[in-house]
Amino acid sequence: MDDTLLVQRFLGAGGRDRDAAFEDIFSIHHRRVSGICERICGNRALAEDAVQETFLEVFKALPAFRGESRLGTWIYRVAVRTALRSRARLPPVADAVVEARAPLTHPDAALAARAEARAVQAALASLPAEQSAVVALFADDGLSHGEIAAILGIPEGTVWSRLHKARKALAAAIA
Repeated sequence: MDDTLLVQRFLGAGGRDRDAAFEDIFSIHHRRVSGICERICGNRALAEDAVQETFLEVFKALPAFRGESRLGTWIYRVAVRTALRSRARLPPVADAVVEARAPLTHPDAALAARAEARAVQAALASLPAEQSAVVALFADDGLSHGEIAAILGIPEGTVWSRLHKARKALAAAIA
């Protein structure tokens, strides 16, 4: 269903119809919002809280949605801001456990892969929140610099700059 129709259906409905309209919005955008919240927060429980806060904020603010961007972009922007606030409230997790995804035949190779994955995860966790958000949106979600700029509400040049700084910091931390 088209974003405009979803918003109109939500705004024009009351009671159960309004709840059903919001459930449609939620089901369309939940997976993507969960993914970005988890990547920014770096902690599943914190990310789940951020997802709930995001959709609560969306529900409350949807009547003020002006349609200047796509609904998904607007919801994603709310999710990024919420996840960044959540991440800022807690100290970073030092030792996140990351399992190697590809099956490895040799035990030493599996241990090396896990150690490398932990190093990458630690390096990502050490990035400033603004850089972490840009990396997550670019590398994990495959968004363009322009889309990231729209979601974060920053100039496209700032996206380039934050991504460049993040790449340098990751390269230095992993090397």
